[in-house]
Amino acid sequence: MTDYAAVLTRRFPGKEWWIANNDYDTLDWISAGTKPTQSTLDGLWAEVEAEIIAEPSAKAAAKNAVLAKLGLTADEVAALLS
Repeated sequence: MTDYAAVLTRRFPGKEWWIANNDYDTLDWISAGTKPTQSTLDGLWAEVEAEIIAEPSAKAAAKNAVLAKLGLTADEVAALLS
């Protein structure tokens, strides 16, 4: 099932809208222009869902890259911050 709020937030940044209970029929497009169709949003859901799933791995990889650049381990950083 498409998470319309997630798709709208990620693919239509800066646009103003309101939706209730993830029900497309309640989507109120406040911004200028035409609101995206349900079909359009449904079509974007697979790539948005993949991004959401990949985010934790991407964040971990970025963190590990910074630690490697600094020559520190996660345990060493934790010790410094405690």
